[in-house]
Amino acid sequence: MDIDTIAAIATAPGEAGIGIVRLSGKNAVDIADKIFKAKNDISLKLSESRKLHYGHIIDPNNDKIIDEVLVVYMKSPHTYTTEDVVEINCHGGIISVRRILEIVLENGARIADAGEFTKRAFMNGRIDLTQAEAVMDLISAKTDSSFDVSLNQLEGALSSEVRILSESVLKMLAQIEATIDFPDEDDVEEIAYEKMKNEGEFILEKINKLISTSYSGKILKEGLKTIILGKPNVGKSSLMNAILRENRAIVTEVPGTTRDIIEEYVNINGIPLIIVDTAGIRETEDIVEKIGVDRAKELIDKGDLAIVVFDASEKLTREDENIIELIKYKKSIILLNKTDLEVKTDIDTLRKYLPNKTILNTSILKGSGLSQIEETIKDMFFKGDIKINDSIIINNVRHKDLLLKSKKNIEEALESIKINMPIDCIEVDVKECYDNLGEINGDTVGEDIIDRIFSDFCIGK
Repeated sequence: MDIDTIAAIATAPGEAGIGIVRLSGKNAVDIADKIFKAKNDISLKLSESRKLHYGHIIDPNNDKIIDEVLVVYMKSPHTYTTEDVVEINCHGGIISVRRILEIVLENGARIADAGEFTKRAFMNGRIDLTQAEAVMDLISAKTDSSFDVSLNQLEGALSSEVRILSESVLKMLAQIEATIDFPDEDDVEEIAYEKMKNEGEFILEKINKLISTSYSGKILKEGLKTIILGKPNVGKSSLMNAILRENRAIVTEVPGTTRDIIEEYVNINGIPLIIVDTAGIRETEDIVEKIGVDRAKELIDKGDLAIVVFDASEKLTREDENIIELIKYKKSIILLNKTDLEVKTDIDTLRKYLPNKTILNTSILKGSGLSQIEETIKDMFFKGDIKINDSIIINNVRHKDLLLKSKKNIEEALESIKINMPIDCIEVDVKECYDNLGEINGDTVGEDIIDRIFSDFCIGK
């Protein structure tokens, strides 16, 4: 681990009220003292920690004023990285923060790698790996719910749960050691196997509960890919515009207006939706429209949810039946649109074709049924509100993969216990489980994995 002093711009580029240049490391305050002239002439090194000081950043080579600033010195170990940290608050804008960073680098700091501030917090033991990953998830959160999940993880909820699991695995290993130490004691082996079985079942139940939240976690983090399907002119583009609350898709009475895929992001009841309007599905000789139809069919398998729109003012056609076949086994919501007109669609036939599907009556043109659609989406995926405060949501693919590996380890250990396999066979699986759980928090993780995780962070965090 490098112990030199790093620096980076910690705020987003562009015009803003303030910009922040952050330094961390053993020479942070010395570098800052070289380039900062406080109004009261105080040295930062001698100043009170966490107190803002007004003054100017100057170029030591020519005493030229670079910017008017507020500077704060935060003393180790009570900082984000546990090292000495200095933050320079200057005027926002590309030029001012870039000039200050250049002066900082010229006077002894080096530019920070991606995520290096958070990596140092992890390497110095202030946070574990799940908390470090939660930092980036907080920054990229698109809804209140996804933010709350990440904040819960940053506060250590997942860390605590994984620690409980690891401690239970260690209890199993202790029973294995007891059996090895007293090989001739039959009652010791019998008791050890029974205790390992109970502990293993507890671990398996806990792991299964965590894994069961991963689908909801994926949706909260990445967004629910929602495909709008239907024949031309049934109201697909009107539905997209209504959900987005803006005229994003072209709406006309001419069938086949939408020929390409239109994709937008929207927040519905705390659920991030990637909503996709597709070309109307029908047989066509128009080569451009045909490409759009083919793309729409391909997207069905890639989506998490299909919203299928039928024109309630018309009887079901062969084209409708083809669409029904495409979504028969797909998680979907059925909309009978244009119900403000005379309803001619045979609803009983539709229910026969699509049993167990939610069918909603809507009139997108009149603004009827939109709230029902939003509530149905929420209920389908979360069965009510997600209670962030009393649950842990797995929203990280790495965590899920390691939990699945741990689950397999425990299942194999339990199977070995059940058939009284030799203790060393059980030990292999239990140790692998411990290592896999340790990778989640970072206790047993390799340097290559750590580097890969932090390489996805933004510079300055």
